[in-house]
Amino acid sequence: MTIEWRSEKTGLPLEVFARAALPTQFGEFTIVAFSAGAERIEDVALVRGDVAGMENVPTRLHSECLTGDVFHSLRCDCRQQLERAQRHFSELPRAIILYMRQEGRGIGLANKVAAYKLQEEGYDTVEANEHLGFDDDLRSYDLAAAMLKALGVASIDLYTNNPRKVEGLEKCGIRVTGREPIVIEPNAFNERYLHTKADKSGHLITFD
Repeated sequence: MTIEWRSEKTGLPLEVFARAALPTQFGEFTIVAFSAGAERIEDVALVRGDVAGMENVPTRLHSECLTGDVFHSLRCDCRQQLERAQRHFSELPRAIILYMRQEGRGIGLANKVAAYKLQEEGYDTVEANEHLGFDDDLRSYDLAAAMLKALGVASIDLYTNNPRKVEGLEKCGIRVTGREPIVIEPNAFNERYLHTKADKSGHLITFD
């Protein structure tokens, strides 16, 4: 089943709006912004090299995590996964990082903070989301798939521990030819969180 993404505001499909060089501490990328007619899309792609028409392009689909990505929280492994992907991809001739604004697995920042408080009271990350009235994971992959189509990618090699991302992109018409894990060493603050992702959310994480 292929899901074609169209903006709810304009009814138009996604297209590349602007590109600019983005030098980072890990290497040089091109940052790509998207639009659907007059609507500007807040999700962006970091791209290495020419990916149009290319097969098996190394790709990281990263969901926004303000607490981890910006504030260096130790409650998750999000920032470490993003940085590892950036560092590795900067050494490759072509690669893509999609940065998707789906905070807290889709529940939003305020609810994520509320879920953190519940976790402090003994709930695990899945139980906390459910207690707030949400499913474990509310993220969708149709927009990410549209971004990859707009970039002209033929197929990708997805860097993820989450098989739902592979399934979600494939349902939206993206050919995923491989999966590469990004496993981060647990710390005292996120060990239970990582085990819950493996035990309850199906993430393919191995622990020593």
